[in-house]
Amino acid sequence: MDKEAKFDRNWWVKLGIPQYGGIMKIRASRNIENFDPYFTFELSSIYGGWMERLVADDWTLDPAVFEYQLPWHPSKYMKGQLAESWDFPDPVTHVIHLRKGIHWQNMSPAYGREFTADDVVFHFNRLLGLNHFPDPSPFPAEVGFQELTSVTAKDRYTVIFKWNMPNPEFIMEHLHGVSLRQCIENPEAVRKWGDLSDWHHAIGTGPFILKDFISGSSATLIKNPDYWGYDERYPQNKLPYVDAIKYKVIPDQDAALAAMRSGELDVIAGGVTAEQAQAMRRTNPEILQIRIKTRQAVTIQPRNDRAPFNDIRVRKAMQLALNLPAIARDYYHSLVEPYPSSVLSSYYSKVMPGWGFPYEQWPQDLKDEYACNPDSARQLLADAGYPAGFKTNIVVDTASDMKLLEIIKSSFARIGIEMEVRMMESNACTSFVQHGKHDQLVYREYGPLGHSYAPFQAVTRLHTGANILMVSDPVIDACYAKARSAKNEGELKQVIKDMNERVARQHFAISLLQPIEYSLCQPWLKGYHGQIHSLWMGIGGPSRLSFYGARFWIDQELKQSLTTVSKEDREVN
Repeated sequence: MDKEAKFDRNWWVKLGIPQYGGIMKIRASRNIENFDPYFTFELSSIYGGWMERLVADDWTLDPAVFEYQLPWHPSKYMKGQLAESWDFPDPVTHVIHLRKGIHWQNMSPAYGREFTADDVVFHFNRLLGLNHFPDPSPFPAEVGFQELTSVTAKDRYTVIFKWNMPNPEFIMEHLHGVSLRQCIENPEAVRKWGDLSDWHHAIGTGPFILKDFISGSSATLIKNPDYWGYDERYPQNKLPYVDAIKYKVIPDQDAALAAMRSGELDVIAGGVTAEQAQAMRRTNPEILQIRIKTRQAVTIQPRNDRAPFNDIRVRKAMQLALNLPAIARDYYHSLVEPYPSSVLSSYYSKVMPGWGFPYEQWPQDLKDEYACNPDSARQLLADAGYPAGFKTNIVVDTASDMKLLEIIKSSFARIGIEMEVRMMESNACTSFVQHGKHDQLVYREYGPLGHSYAPFQAVTRLHTGANILMVSDPVIDACYAKARSAKNEGELKQVIKDMNERVARQHFAISLLQPIEYSLCQPWLKGYHGQIHSLWMGIGGPSRLSFYGARFWIDQELKQSLTTVSKEDREVN
């Protein structure tokens, strides 16, 4: 009997009967920067609360089968949101059948008109620069979208996507992945205002309406009284359950943890270290702790197109300067695996067997290139023309682990590499790096190694023109072509393995470790178990906020028994 056949088809009963009301309060670790899918690649935004996607997750699926904690959601675990169903009449044609009776929110300039196929066509044409749109979004789309050749409306409720890639799983992966940019904006609003960067122009089909936004402080989304959706677990229940969602911008981690302890926050979605989780367990054992599989390993990211980092000997020396087992033991208290990563994380290979290139499969000569050896590192630097080492700078996202950076800085100093640290606020750092303004090294939460993304996305991580490392490697680029022509899953797995080994041997980035992190959730918030991009405010943002935010609910009696209910909880501003 397979895993799916074993699960309890009414497993959600143990959560209790859903209740209406209350405000769900969530920590945002970064400021909210923009409200338009066209502009916000890798910036923090929350338009996933009022805009919706074609496809979402299966709310009835037992987490024991699939938790939705990985960025890769295989197509068999996808369900329709704005789409009612879809099919592939041939391998390059993807047909979406929209739900009927969905309406834009009843406000200017849409005034509650019905959502149609033309709206989907408008969104993808605008985003990708197709048809009458002369330019694609200024932030690069994934390489896979280059395979999308046309989006057309067959009729009022049918959209046809044509692709160069004859692979339905590839199409599902790219078109319906975790990005915020799949959220669909209102065409009338774009035509009226030019773009949707101003929060006052927020409009969508979703369960929430953006009522208030104070930059650097908070954003409040209130219930859309005309929302079309119903709870798949309780089909008679109209969504959403909560009256409002409030994001509180709290960049300081200690302040966020204090707000969680006092009940001012219902959830911190990710970003809590093991040490912080242990401290919370001592003071507030009632708060639920959800161990999260981190989305990437910590990395030092050099520009491979500039000296001295265009010399592989320099990059190898930097890796040899780091003692990863000691960092795992002393810094992470032996809670993480002491191994480096290639593009895909070793954890990915455990959850999805056969994918990637886990460390235990590395040949010994490659493992030796990642073992701490300062003497060999210094010799490599001398061979590269830097016998006394060199000075460099590193752009650092303020949200990154600064204590770990000190260990890294000290390790590099031992082989003669001195780093000047240049601190930047998270969103500013993202924009700075995405525009290629960094000239040496980068250290931030989002890196090129240790990913748990979908297979085809993994192949494009270091594709020429699509990576901040400025890697342009014909062998890596050829992997994409080989993946496109793979005849079966076995061939695709081999391509991804070869690509991962190539990345590990070329040392395009300096690998540290893949830390664990936690989400913290008050016991009265029901339905959340760490689903990725449901509430989390980081790079990629809560792209599934309209889906999950509408379905999570607050146990009012339990909350009242555990805390003093504030005026904010009793009133929706």
